[in-house]
Amino acid sequence: MGRRGQPAGCRLRRRIQRQQGRRSMARQPRRADDQWPGSRAIAAEKANTANAFSLKDKAMATANLYTGAQPGGFLFGAALSSPPIPDAIYAGKSEDFGTQHDPMVGKQVGGVIVFGGGVALYDGNGIGGALGVSGDSSCADHNVAWRVRHLLGLDHVPAGVSPNMKDAIIYDIGPDGKSPSGFGHPKCNGKEDQIAVDLGAGVSGNVVR
Repeated sequence: MGRRGQPAGCRLRRRIQRQQGRRSMARQPRRADDQWPGSRAIAAEKANTANAFSLKDKAMATANLYTGAQPGGFLFGAALSSPPIPDAIYAGKSEDFGTQHDPMVGKQVGGVIVFGGGVALYDGNGIGGALGVSGDSSCADHNVAWRVRHLLGLDHVPAGVSPNMKDAIIYDIGPDGKSPSGFGHPKCNGKEDQIAVDLGAGVSGNVVR
């Protein structure tokens, strides 16, 4: 287990079906203080966001929303458009949080997150829901979500904001704070951007391929 501030392997995952959250999965470490408590809600809200902003023929990862959600962007205000539902997120016993008995399972949680970690799920016949990951940097969360989706066999993504890389995270925000693609995400402090490129989960630089 990683330390609280570096929760490697201590991420929470939330999966929802397209029809508003009828099925979900969560994972929790052995000790409550091995993860950020806020990650549970954030993972659920990332899944909600990726589900809400993706279509059968075009995927939108939460990482793709960052630039557009900034002041002056075409999605400015989106983060406030669907507030999280406290009664769904914090119902039940806290010891059940993150387990198969989590009271959030099967509930609509709301929330819109505009940084990495949420991806839509595609089974080859269309979109079937979304997956949210939280517990590390938003850049690492995106990489983990990308890999989990692949392992689930639900990565038949038809298209996305990146012509060839689909809903990959795009690291094209320059020193001036502008994203040429309009869908850029800031880099984090580690090597997550390099890992994303190696995985095929990210695009680095000004050329969106």
